[in-house]
Amino acid sequence: MTHQDLADLLVIDTHVDIPWPEGPDFLSDGPRCVDLPKVRRGGVGAVCFAAYVPQGRRDAAGHGAAKGRALAMLDAIAAMGNAPGAVLATTADAIAAAHRDGCFAVVPVVENGAALGGDLATLDDFAARGVRYMTMTHNGHNDLADAAIPRAEFGDAAVLHGGLSELGRAAVARMNELGILVDVSHAAKSTMMQAARLSRTPVIATHSCARALCDHPRNLDDEQLDMLAATGGLIQITMVSAFLKRGAKPPEIGVEAIADHVDYVVRRIGVEHVGIGTDFDGGGGVAGYMNAAETPALTAELVRRGYDRAALEKIWGGNFLRLLRQAEQVRQQGAAGPVSVAGAPAAAR
Repeated sequence: MTHQDLADLLVIDTHVDIPWPEGPDFLSDGPRCVDLPKVRRGGVGAVCFAAYVPQGRRDAAGHGAAKGRALAMLDAIAAMGNAPGAVLATTADAIAAAHRDGCFAVVPVVENGAALGGDLATLDDFAARGVRYMTMTHNGHNDLADAAIPRAEFGDAAVLHGGLSELGRAAVARMNELGILVDVSHAAKSTMMQAARLSRTPVIATHSCARALCDHPRNLDDEQLDMLAATGGLIQITMVSAFLKRGAKPPEIGVEAIADHVDYVVRRIGVEHVGIGTDFDGGGGVAGYMNAAETPALTAELVRRGYDRAALEKIWGGNFLRLLRQAEQVRQQGAAGPVSVAGAPAAAR
């Protein structure tokens, strides 16, 4: 296959940060990893832009600040969808339609359940703004769940809730009702495993790697990968060098390291359970793939390793669209139990 053969491939990056508080300069080909000129050059069709809320203190002031920041960032992300050649896309069909029309799809998401401000009603506000997933934690435990990396400066012990709190369980249920995917990147293993069992929609790790290849607490071990396979979930391999190879820095590794993690997940649980979430502008980037314009470098490496077009379609966007459609179906049906969506792996049906 040549680059030309894959020119119409729908490429979705499931996790990119935006600058804050200065806000994104989306139209300029500037120093950021992701902007409209770079996604055009790199053939990227859609990006999940995160309203990222760093973990703060779990008190009234901290809750108010977290919620206010998240809502302001979501407003900025929505404005990106008004750029010429871009569109705010909040459903799987809208993302696919944008690609067919030659438009770039801006997908709003939230990183860190602390953004709720301790109030589940905030989820309804997020849903009204088109948020497609919420990362349950960031670094540091929050009111919803335990994180993979506690924050000593906030007095975190290794364990706070033992996984999901009661509020966290209620949040998962409400997210299912609203069609918001449950993102388990940054979550403690206990949180991830409980969420995968509890959620009526398969969970997603939007920017993580395989712990078998890199022993880092942010990565998913084999038991967690097997849980994704059993429940129809998805891991999106990320570009953070320290998650790809222990202690590595961006100049020291390239796209081969990313492909190694893709290979591992495919061998372990199948190509239906893997995708790409770069974490660009949040620490992601390796030699030869430091910004969205260089996306073809990873595609070329996957082709070199024998991935055919059908596999690339799943890795680069098809699997993520499948999960979005499952979330949308759960929201529409409002029925308990897993749902069946065309193209879903058998374990998810």
